[in-house]
Amino acid sequence: MRPHWIGNRTACALLASAGVIVSAPALRAEDVPPAQALEAEGAQIGEVVIRGHPVFDPTDPRENNRLYRLANRLHVPTRESAVRAQLLFRPGDRFDARQIEETERNLRTLRFLREPRVRATRFHDGVVDIEIDTQDVWTMSPGFSFGRSGGTNSTSFEFEDSNFLGFGKFVQAGVGSDVDRTSTTFEWRDPNVLGSRWQSGAKFANSTDGGGFELGLVRPFYSLDARWSAGLSALADESVQRRYALGEVVDGFQRGQREFNVFAGRSSGVHEGAVTRWTAGLHYDAARFSDSALATAPEHLPQDRVLSYPYVRYEVIHDDFAVGKNHDQIGRTEDLDFGTRYCAELGWSSPAFGADRSAAIFRAEAHRGLRLEGERHLFLSSSLAGRLGSGQLEDTLLEGAARYFWPTSQNTQFYAGLHAEVGHALDGDHDLTLGGDNGLRGYPLQYQAGSARAVFTLEERVYTSWSPFNLFRVGGAMFVDVGRTWGPSAVDAPNLGLLEDVGFGLRLGSTKSSLANVIHIDLAFPLNRDTSIRGVQFLVETKKSF
Repeated sequence: MRPHWIGNRTACALLASAGVIVSAPALRAEDVPPAQALEAEGAQIGEVVIRGHPVFDPTDPRENNRLYRLANRLHVPTRESAVRAQLLFRPGDRFDARQIEETERNLRTLRFLREPRVRATRFHDGVVDIEIDTQDVWTMSPGFSFGRSGGTNSTSFEFEDSNFLGFGKFVQAGVGSDVDRTSTTFEWRDPNVLGSRWQSGAKFANSTDGGGFELGLVRPFYSLDARWSAGLSALADESVQRRYALGEVVDGFQRGQREFNVFAGRSSGVHEGAVTRWTAGLHYDAARFSDSALATAPEHLPQDRVLSYPYVRYEVIHDDFAVGKNHDQIGRTEDLDFGTRYCAELGWSSPAFGADRSAAIFRAEAHRGLRLEGERHLFLSSSLAGRLGSGQLEDTLLEGAARYFWPTSQNTQFYAGLHAEVGHALDGDHDLTLGGDNGLRGYPLQYQAGSARAVFTLEERVYTSWSPFNLFRVGGAMFVDVGRTWGPSAVDAPNLGLLEDVGFGLRLGSTKSSLANVIHIDLAFPLNRDTSIRGVQFLVETKKSF
């Protein structure tokens, strides 16, 4: 039996052919034709309505209390203009299901919105009305934060708002301290300058070992079908870079960096589900090194370098996304990228452009997602970057990663991840380190160093529907980490070979705040340890994923 909306439009057409003027009745949301049918009909977008909802839902008995009602009154709601600036369609445009889906994906990247939904709600006379439902999260964060990894603590006192005055702008000011430095920072980011597709950002820092700034203005390829991009950025930074051995600082040097980049890109848009982009630009990158109070062997200072080069980049993206839940988040809609992506970039550094050497600069990246049987997923990525000077490879790094997801029940999932990097003739400030701060949770931070590293992780993840006070979702994990470094290092430290740890932890997925997607609270136990490290490591971290 045909859907009744086909019958309605056919009947109207027959009456019109008989000279009877009649309009097709508006169809309710549940009766609107599927996206493919709307495209085939050549439907035109009519009214676009944005419906914003407060942080706490007053119609939910669990959230209808004095405290949550007060929070709603204190919270500045997201302005309609902040959402409308992200839309890839306007009234009068032809209905495009791909644009609807991509708009929803783009909205999900905004920290100040939770579970946005874009849907067709009415269909009448060849016109389809669109409704965007969004829910705010609490974005203002004045106060104190704490983290611990690799046996060291980090603290900060700050004011942060990722939806300043409801306009979708990010502002942050505060004082933070970690194992390396204490810093005072100010940061501003605008995802839609004056409602346009341009984005701007500025960051200033004053640290106990230096300071600096970052500035940027860019019009990115904001959608798959965007036809051009352009931008420029500048960075200046002074800091002390420390070298570690077995988790302890053994050396250090002052590092001054200056960087500038300007670029422009073109694309022909989406053709048969694929996008091709070309970008050309000019990049200046200078790093200079000097002694610091931590220096123990001045002859070990990295060599100064100045790279300045025009470059061209070629990129191909295949559009193949799916939505899921309980992968890297807890109970939230996630966008899974199964498309093939790859890019290649080539530049030429020369004294003619202000460099201190002649060299070819190259970079390549690739990504692929695979759907396997039983709702299992595998995501693969790789990259290669470096330079070729005087007929030899310099500062070259090959990187590969694999992430495997296997649902073992409705609320549990087995996860396996492998991340490996192999360097060749790395610059003196580019040592690869491994420890509690980057995957080996049972050991101090930067515990081992070398020109190559690999870490393999196994986890059994638990996702629950328990949401205490409707503020966060609770999950957990049991894990095993195995990793090692190898190859020459800038520091003289023993290489302990393969290291393992086991542990378990709690995961708290924020549902009402933009501060962090997932809070990790872990206990990790090193299985290969000497007397210099503890038998258990306690970690508290905020991450974007599980």
